[in-house]
Amino acid sequence: MAGVRQFDEERLLADALAQFWRKGYAATSMQELAAASGVQRGSLYNAYGGKEALFIAAYRRYQARYIEGVRRALAPPDLRAALTGLFAFSIDYIRTERRGCLTTKTAIDEEAGSPAIRAALRQQMGDLHACLVERLSRSAPALRLPVETTADLIVTQTRGIVVMERIHDDPARLKAGADALVGLLLKEAGA
Repeated sequence: MAGVRQFDEERLLADALAQFWRKGYAATSMQELAAASGVQRGSLYNAYGGKEALFIAAYRRYQARYIEGVRRALAPPDLRAALTGLFAFSIDYIRTERRGCLTTKTAIDEEAGSPAIRAALRQQMGDLHACLVERLSRSAPALRLPVETTADLIVTQTRGIVVMERIHDDPARLKAGADALVGLLLKEAGA
């Protein structure tokens, strides 16, 4: 039947995501995606039109999973616990199978500079920022800086953690840096 996909799309996107995460956007070919997913290259082209559209579809899975984890981490009513939880989640997430961060890996990939890919990356960072603004707004009096500035610093720190993890491979060091930032962002109790 024309127009009906003859493969499990969720499995395909999971396999494609793993391949892009392992090798990066530029280094991943459609042939490798076909081999990794078990779906013929022609079927991939018919379904997605090309590597970029397949990447974006797979990246949306990554994006949704990451933001869901961020929301869970930020759920505690105590702001210090929420921020500490966010950084613990972020550190654990990038250390999964030693793959690092797909967003950061793609952002520095010069061949992944199309407007559609850049828009997907901006949306990921925008969603993270929005989650932080929403959570920080509920505890704004506890912050030393305005909510938006605090959110920007936290987003920037999450990107720095990704790079430092690749350089030092030391989760204790990453946690110490995150804890220091949280300490700098929050007012002393009773202040």
